Amino acid sequence: MAEQDLLTVSVVTPDGNVYESQTRLAVFKTTVGEIGILPNHIPLIASLEIDEVRVKVQGTDDKFDEIAVSGGFVEFSNNVATVVANSAEKKENIDTSRATKARERAERRLETAKQNNDVDTAKRAEISLRKAVNRINVSGH
Repeated sequence: MAEQDLLTVSVVTPDGNVYESQTRLAVFKTTVGEIGILPNHIPLIASLEIDEVRVKVQGTDDKFDEIAVSGGFVEFSNNVATVVANSAEKKENIDTSRATKARERAERRLETAKQNNDVDTAKRAEISLRKAVNRINVSGH
């Protein structure tokens, strides 16, 4: 691998491009575990968990850009990693108070659904709760 080899990471949603950068390392939480991708990795497609995508900032030893994603998938080939998700937010763009309110709403909906034995509503509330908690975790609060 040549020293100048980089990969491009792009995160897109139905609303457009959320993030794009070149790096030597990107880390994704897939449905079967965490994967790190370096330049010239073999091509792959993987489903993503509701979690964060971490992209190493060029020229640093330990700094990463963090992007909260609501699942989706990552496709990698020809040194381009494209994440397609329903929603995604860069760490610095997350409104923590809004995420906290969303977590509280989801917790209330989940509790009500459990009391009413409403399995479908409970599943939707659990997903909403995971998304809100992920946003709070990525924001660092």
